[in-house]
Amino acid sequence: MANERIILGIDPGTTIMGFGLIKVINKKMEFLQLNELILSKYDDHYTKLKVIFERTIELIETHHPDEIAIEAPFFGKNVQSMLKLGRAQGVAMAAGLSRQIPITEYEPKKIKMAITGNGNATKEQVAKMLQQLLGLKELPKNLDSTDGLAAAVCHFFNSGKVIGTKSYSGWDAFVKQNEDRVKK
Repeated sequence: MANERIILGIDPGTTIMGFGLIKVINKKMEFLQLNELILSKYDDHYTKLKVIFERTIELIETHHPDEIAIEAPFFGKNVQSMLKLGRAQGVAMAAGLSRQIPITEYEPKKIKMAITGNGNATKEQVAKMLQQLLGLKELPKNLDSTDGLAAAVCHFFNSGKVIGTKSYSGWDAFVKQNEDRVKK
């Protein structure tokens, strides 16, 4: 029997959430899907979070991923934007954790480095490299979906390596690794 797994990659956002799925069979990756969730049509931030959670659960129930790779928020100067982005990431993570799916976070530079060999690559460079790696016929208009796919491919490339990222296999693991964040 072939060694097979599915990786869901997510680029969280409050305007657009990008996601991509790959299947790995015997250490060879195969493209499954990439798409984006357009959130700008919702005015209320809480509605956006609800939609992110529901869509992530829907992806999990449809594709049954074995692992989730998620892009960690980068540090920006706008505190409100960072807070909203962190909430979006947290909601997507909660959806995966609620289904006991292991989650690994990757910094944007680490994802770009894994895909292009350059941690400062542009979205366009990452998308073009993914197109070559996975044989994609065309690229989407918005590149948030390729960013989600890039997280999945980065996870595939880093499988089996000891990496300096955070990984959670469930709520218990999350709490153990973040005891300083737990109110007592």
